[in-house]
Amino acid sequence: MLVYSIIDSPACPVVTAEYHQRGIREEIFSSTRKAISRIKQQPPDALVAEFRYGYSNNYAGVNISNLDVMLMSMQRYAPDTRVVVLVSKDERQYVDQLNAIFPLREILVFPVTARKVADAVTSK
Repeated sequence: MLVYSIIDSPACPVVTAEYHQRGIREEIFSSTRKAISRIKQQPPDALVAEFRYGYSNNYAGVNISNLDVMLMSMQRYAPDTRVVVLVSKDERQYVDQLNAIFPLREILVFPVTARKVADAVTSK
């Protein structure tokens, strides 16, 4: 199994050791842009990313969050990828808007453990 992790915040747990114990390969990205480029080359089995609501963005309300563009690319290049989203309690209410457009495998609210993330990635 191949997992892409988009780590751009210290709130995200480091799951590498937990993945390794389960025989899961992980590639870590510091931005969605870098992840999109890699998704086009090799779609992952799962993707873990932190959700950040776009309170004020340049898209005049078209985009909901930092993940929209990447999830649109995934519909084309990696439609079967399991998407696990990590979100703060304050922004949890906005994830449902995203989930209505792009089906998410699981939504985990911070604080979250490495084991919980790995369980979400591997759940059937």
